[in-house]
Amino acid sequence: MTNNQVAALLGISALLAAGQTLFKVAALKLKGAGAASTDLLSLAAIPSFWLALVLYGLGTLLWIFILQTVPLSRAYPFMALAFVMVPLMAMAFFAERLNLTYAIGTVLIVAGVVVTSRA
Repeated sequence: MTNNQVAALLGISALLAAGQTLFKVAALKLKGAGAASTDLLSLAAIPSFWLALVLYGLGTLLWIFILQTVPLSRAYPFMALAFVMVPLMAMAFFAERLNLTYAIGTVLIVAGVVVTSRA
């Protein structure tokens, strides 16, 4: 894979992780507003929900673009990096706690992505 392809794959994972973080922001605002979990009108009024959808849409478009030049079997392991990024964002933005088990899992995920990207 070229450096541009790797950068695009990292960008896709980052877009999806940012989208997940924004979905959490929307969920917290929905909960804070006392809305029922099925209140779609309240959800539609939350800007972070729409921004999350935009990021997911951009990530999808970039994914389709990258799959034109990178085999799916080589590109897909990069999606696992979202499992690394999302909890780190949760720690940074929502004060969620991470532990040693998470750190070990993160190292294994990153190692797996490195190994499969070089296959």
